[in-house]
Amino acid sequence: MMRLVELGLMYGNLFQVASPALVERYNRALQKLIGRQTSLTEFHVDLSGFSPEIGDELEDPHYLNPNGCNRQFIILSLEQMSAPLLNAKFSTSRSIIRDFIKKNEEQLFVLTTKDVVIGELVNSVLVLQEPRDVFLIKDIHVEADTLGSHVEASEDLTEKIYQFMHDEDAWWDDVLIAEMIELAKHTGDIVRSPVKLTPVPHRQENFHTSHFGGLYIFQDVSQPACISVTQEIAADRLPVPETFSLSDKESIAAFLNINQLVETLLDERVPNAQSIIKQKLDFIAVDFAASQGLDLSHISRRDLRILKRQYHAELPPLYHTLRDIWLALKSGSANPRVPISDPAYFYLVRSRHHADTTLVNMLLAELTPLDFRQQFICHKEAFYSQYNTWHEEKKAFVANFLAEEYLVDKVGLREELFGTEPALTEEVYDIGLGKNQGPWGAIPAEDD
Repeated sequence: MMRLVELGLMYGNLFQVASPALVERYNRALQKLIGRQTSLTEFHVDLSGFSPEIGDELEDPHYLNPNGCNRQFIILSLEQMSAPLLNAKFSTSRSIIRDFIKKNEEQLFVLTTKDVVIGELVNSVLVLQEPRDVFLIKDIHVEADTLGSHVEASEDLTEKIYQFMHDEDAWWDDVLIAEMIELAKHTGDIVRSPVKLTPVPHRQENFHTSHFGGLYIFQDVSQPACISVTQEIAADRLPVPETFSLSDKESIAAFLNINQLVETLLDERVPNAQSIIKQKLDFIAVDFAASQGLDLSHISRRDLRILKRQYHAELPPLYHTLRDIWLALKSGSANPRVPISDPAYFYLVRSRHHADTTLVNMLLAELTPLDFRQQFICHKEAFYSQYNTWHEEKKAFVANFLAEEYLVDKVGLREELFGTEPALTEEVYDIGLGKNQGPWGAIPAEDD
């Protein structure tokens, strides 16, 4: 795994904590949250303030996430917002923390100049004992304050100011006035510089959790279902009408299509389908070559073409199906239909643009393990797990490929693979005929 770390493919963009002042603040926060401290004088933290170095030191990779239900966080700097969230038990956690920071950016900037902010993603469930319990996690809200309780003190002072201004005898209440003076020493002038963190409630309906071997839960769709990654779960044990295992690919494909969650790469709206499919062919060929013990350390595109010709008959059926489709696209002939039962099916679809695009592409990454690039982009935990099982030749090739082809232009490559996200102000309709297309042509934009 050190190869991935050195190339910036693992633990990348973490926030470095090196100054004695920040280390001291972090230790005070750690003592408050878990009753322990670190002896390290320099370390890195993710979006939530979790440090992989401290996790190793404490022999607890979940020291800020006990039971995996209510993630705690430590904010030392707003620079953490660009960091990833490591060891996430729920796919929604990163967006919840980021939304909270964005919503309170100005206040957090002020608070972190003089103190550290600690908090927690709070829900009604403290321990998950069976898969059904995951469905009880609905409403999540963020509780946060500084170690010095500046936010709480500000709220107390606000209440006392209101009491002072509205109670008829408050002007002669020496105790009330003394309390206001003491609180003001702590909070500063809250009239000119109010200290208040705006809550950002989140309703969790469609999400992934790594609990119980991995579950993809879709509740806010026309036909809800739960997809289990590693175990069979009886339908009567969960509050959704259908449950599938990841191995039941035909049922999953039908579910994704019924709920209009995916689109095919063969659609005319995907102009670069040829290049995407060609690269998937390369990835499959590389996996085969690695399994044969072939040297991939300095393989070029020409070498890859030779390899495909040499081992053409031995490459898996998946490769040949995708190659037939690529040839059809290249020649301009009619696109062959690929049934949902075909192993190549999931390599030819991607998520439509909707609120759960990231979640659906994450699921598709698990269904297409030979497409290591999509797995790395959409489901890093699955990628790291798969990486450990590969031949050394494939590890080296994949690491170098991602460093050279992905890290240099993340945004451009994501757009090529998954399409351009609609602008926030753009109204997008899709009834199966194309973006903003109706049965009689383009749907006109509404006048402002």
